[in-house]
Amino acid sequence: MNPKLLFWVPVTLRLAFGAVGVGVLWWWLGPMTALWSALVLVLGMALVQLHYLFQLSGWLDNPQSAKLPDGWGEWTPVFSRLYRMRRDDEKNQAELTEWLARFRQAMHLLPDGVVIMDDVLFLEWCNPAAEEHLGLRQERDKGMRVTNLVRSPDFMDYLILGRYDQPLTLSFRGRKLIVHIIPFENRRQILVTHDITETERTDMMRRDFVANASHELRTPLTVIVGFLEIAASEQLDKETRQAHLKLMMEQGHRMQHLIEDMLTLSRLESLDHPMRAERVDIGKLLLRVQRDAQALSAGKHEVTLDVQGGDLMGSGEELYSAFGNLAANAVRYTPAGGRIHLRWEDTASGVRFVVQDNGIGISPEHINRLTERFYRVDKSRSRETQGTGLGLAIVKHVLLRHSGTLTIDSEPGKGSTFTVNLPKSLAAAPQLSHAA
Repeated sequence: MNPKLLFWVPVTLRLAFGAVGVGVLWWWLGPMTALWSALVLVLGMALVQLHYLFQLSGWLDNPQSAKLPDGWGEWTPVFSRLYRMRRDDEKNQAELTEWLARFRQAMHLLPDGVVIMDDVLFLEWCNPAAEEHLGLRQERDKGMRVTNLVRSPDFMDYLILGRYDQPLTLSFRGRKLIVHIIPFENRRQILVTHDITETERTDMMRRDFVANASHELRTPLTVIVGFLEIAASEQLDKETRQAHLKLMMEQGHRMQHLIEDMLTLSRLESLDHPMRAERVDIGKLLLRVQRDAQALSAGKHEVTLDVQGGDLMGSGEELYSAFGNLAANAVRYTPAGGRIHLRWEDTASGVRFVVQDNGIGISPEHINRLTERFYRVDKSRSRETQGTGLGLAIVKHVLLRHSGTLTIDSEPGKGSTFTVNLPKSLAAAPQLSHAA
């Protein structure tokens, strides 16, 4: 039905009934009584309207807590519509609050920093990533100018020039950040920061790795190509030819070992090659490690082994590679006649593998960098003993996959001790022996 009819029909009916009542009184009790009755009726209706106007005014002053009246007459649909409006408004407010909470949660979880500023760069809001990137604090810095909080000449120039179509690469607080400023609305701007510190570090490691690998491969290739050119252009006697072939074979083996170590390292770092845990017979594995070390030593060192701990759950080949590299390093950096002792033992926190030698030792400034790829303390000695510079990097990645740690104790001229600590969770249960 038409809203106008819904309003005016009841009003007209009430006025008509009132007029009929006054007419009846006029006819029955006379004109004076009818007029006084009409006056009382009009005053009563006016007082009712004023009463509801007063209640409506009080409700408008405090719509959240004040109770909305039920109403009478024409006020009933008015209050009914106001009630529906308040109910819809509360529903919309609840939805808006929920969406705002979701938005804030999403902003808090973003890895990128987000800062909301007004048109004159005063801070209105920032997420935790922006606090970490730029050193801001939402509670402390709200209402302060961002240029007073982020003190960087490059950042200031970026804001002054206003060329926001291009991002800014900013080095700030030990981080490398990509900064964007995005104008939105009429009087606000969004500052977005993306941390590329780890990406830059990874790219640098990759460039260094390629450069070092190329350098390591170039030397043996130069030797091999040089000897081949000599052999192709000159008639060499048998003795000279055999000497050249021997050197080329050594350099070829060196390249082979280097490529094998690079492939091993790549496999250890790859997510496509998860570790497959198996029971590792430590006695047999360490006996292989001892024999390999003795073969590398060629009888120049005393290599002993002491196994006092139990078996392990892990990757046998990876552990063999790690322990073998530690033993091989001890052989390479221990002069002839030296002693190398390999020890496997249980500890309160797990199991431990120790490689101890009385070799040349390592200066303290080198120890923290020993597990870097291609890092060598003595490059000439490492090349003489066919070292690739990747052995300890392989050890580090194997231990990461086995939740282990490597500690190095060394003193120049007195030897070194490399200790591998593996957690108790990797210790294998003892095998029960059965009588025949």
